[in-house]
Amino acid sequence: MERPVCGVRLSLKQRYFLLICVAAAVIVAYQFTRSSSEVRKMNHVEGLRANSSQFTLEGAPFRILGGSIHYFRVPRAYWEDRLLKMKACGLNTLTTYVPWNLHEPERGVFRFDDELDLEAYLRLAASLGLWVILRPGPYICAEWDLGGLPSWLLRDQNMRLRTTYSGFTDAVNSFFDQLIKKVVPHQYSNGGPIIAVQVENEYGSYAKDEDYMPFIKEALLLRGITELLLTSDNKDGLKLGGVKGALETINFQKLNPGDIKYLEEIQPQKPKMVMEYWSGWFDLWGGLHHVYSAEDMTPVVTEILKQDMSINLYMFHGGTNFGFMSGAFAVGIPAPKPMVTSYDYDAPLSEDGDYTTKYHNLRSLFSHYHTQPLPGLPPIQKKRAYQPVIVQHHLSLWDSLQFTDKPFKSERPVNMENLPVNNNNGQSYGYTLYETAITSGGLLNSQNNIRDRALVFVNRQYVGILDYKVQELPVADGKGSRTLSLLVENCGRVNYGKTLDEQRKGLVGDILLNKHPLRDFIIYSLDMKPDFINRLERSGHWLPMRQKPSFPGFFQARLSVRGPRKDTFITFPGWGKGAVFINNKNLGRYWSIGPQQTLYLPNAWLYRDNQVIVFEEQETDGKITFVSKPDYGMNVDVQ
Repeated sequence: MERPVCGVRLSLKQRYFLLICVAAAVIVAYQFTRSSSEVRKMNHVEGLRANSSQFTLEGAPFRILGGSIHYFRVPRAYWEDRLLKMKACGLNTLTTYVPWNLHEPERGVFRFDDELDLEAYLRLAASLGLWVILRPGPYICAEWDLGGLPSWLLRDQNMRLRTTYSGFTDAVNSFFDQLIKKVVPHQYSNGGPIIAVQVENEYGSYAKDEDYMPFIKEALLLRGITELLLTSDNKDGLKLGGVKGALETINFQKLNPGDIKYLEEIQPQKPKMVMEYWSGWFDLWGGLHHVYSAEDMTPVVTEILKQDMSINLYMFHGGTNFGFMSGAFAVGIPAPKPMVTSYDYDAPLSEDGDYTTKYHNLRSLFSHYHTQPLPGLPPIQKKRAYQPVIVQHHLSLWDSLQFTDKPFKSERPVNMENLPVNNNNGQSYGYTLYETAITSGGLLNSQNNIRDRALVFVNRQYVGILDYKVQELPVADGKGSRTLSLLVENCGRVNYGKTLDEQRKGLVGDILLNKHPLRDFIIYSLDMKPDFINRLERSGHWLPMRQKPSFPGFFQARLSVRGPRKDTFITFPGWGKGAVFINNKNLGRYWSIGPQQTLYLPNAWLYRDNQVIVFEEQETDGKITFVSKPDYGMNVDVQ
């Protein structure tokens, strides 16, 4: 019996003919897909080469017009927006670091999901027609805590970072085993966007082990890296930062003809590239906001291009040091100074993704190096100053201790990294509370063993602050045994220079009272991770604000968003120092000493109803205020 097909009855012969047609269509489609794939691979025959004074790609002259955007400093929802704006500026290459300390937060525990999905970032770049220079470290500098190295490395008291010390190389090998296998499929030779890979980062400024750079290079090659290898150093670092088989590139802001001549002398008949053209600069708490004007920047970039050099703008878009991830600066100063939360960097694309004068100048300049018109400018994200919200509840630090992991008892002080927490990986970030009993008053002396800043309490009453500058504090006499508490903040580990091995935090040695070392501590880890903030939020211990709060403490409010969600900035005119958590996302630190006066809150992290928790050390006016523009403080020109 003939069956109807799509309402039409077909004879047996017609059904056979239809079946043959379908099979033929499937075969044709398969062959087309296969040939398309082969065409794509054929288009990726010869990758980036540095065999003459010009780069070549597929044998044709190629100039790298690059810009740095770090995926880990930008909410994932905004990756595409930022890369489209990069493309519209006339850039053809994206560069990014890879932060080891985020991807391996505990030894052997690897994260490549959500905001850390590097492969998704690489696929996105490829889909938008951007090439990629990958800078996988393991050290990245980047004004990032410990230059991207995980703090658990410092549990080893003999650790020698960035050397061939086995404790370090074993950890690098383990990390690269996981990282590089994700990177290899995205190389140019495999049809992906990666045209070059950087070997370590600015090693010439460290240079403690002549075998180290060859080790890193081989670690990349052995795991399947086949693209062009590069190194990156300032002029002085070029003397010691190179490795055989990798093209050396230079970093600078002000163009010095002697620097370019030196690069030509050590690498004759090779392409010249500025791997980091510093488009702005970073800021330190207690300082001023650095700016590098478009009028100063544009002529330098113009001259670099006139000299047939390739360039990478560091940064093209800086983003934000969300959480407790910002580093610290310690070169040529008596004590480290921590980086601010914003990484705006005075870059061509602002922290919140807006165009600047620099952007428009560069777009005009780069358009002359393209044969086709540049893409149109993507729309900017509108901002909104939400209505202020009133703090509803508070919870003292002391009442929050029940929600931390079990405290640790120790006769002597123990630094953060060596605490038996986080599966014996130690504490990486945040605060650590050290408590001990005292039976008298007198003079407290830190012996410069506080890293980096401690609020001091007796019987939970504030006494004062100990830090690098203030190392002695009088303690009043009292009756009987009292509790001495030191709330120590890790303000950020140094990310550049030769003191990386010394970046343990918390109490790193004895604290003296009347010249006698304190003993028998109870130690609480307050890293303020999401699970801790969750426990706080769900607890029934919050008190209404009509009951006077004590400090330090946590403060809770609700932000209701009616209408379209927009980016915004939080400002704290009536607060002192602390950190902000929105829907369990750590936006970072604020501090009234500036220069930064606002924290960026991307709308991608907002809902209709939002939980706001602020940890504040010393004061509050009970109100959280929002503005539509950032305030980075008083400007100073980059010198």
